[in-house]
Amino acid sequence: MANIKSAKKRVLVNQTKALRNKMIKSGVKTAVKKVDAAIAAGDKEAAKAALLSATSIIDKATSKGVYHKNTSSRKIGRMTVAVNKMN
Repeated sequence: MANIKSAKKRVLVNQTKALRNKMIKSGVKTAVKKVDAAIAAGDKEAAKAALLSATSIIDKATSKGVYHKNTSSRKIGRMTVAVNKMN
């Protein structure tokens, strides 16, 4: 543990930010799983709705600095292609 007051504060702040990032990433993973589940079930309308929701969640995570813009773009692109390939 740090001895200097400012270093102690940085430890606490970093813990708070790490927890926040973890929550946001968990939400993104859940949204992606919902899209994958809809694709696996073959329900195109549900997949489109889940994709719209997941895209919004991923974009918010990117704007908060949790994901790099290229990472979020790659995730969204892959999901979109998967949904568009459905019959």
